[in-house]
Amino acid sequence: MNVKKVLTYLAIAFVIFYLFTQPANAAGAVRNVFGGITTGAERLSAFFTSLLSG
Repeated sequence: MNVKKVLTYLAIAFVIFYLFTQPANAAGAVRNVFGGITTGAERLSAFFTSLLSG
């Protein structure tokens, strides 16, 4: 087995462990990630709107 595959399995195992042991914290982390993606998309949209409108 190569190192990349082992690290991938370990990361997946950690995520599953975290979900089962800290479900409220895991939900908060997911909420923060999606909130960051949403904020980034809104800012990118505002940038291109401003750029194209002159």
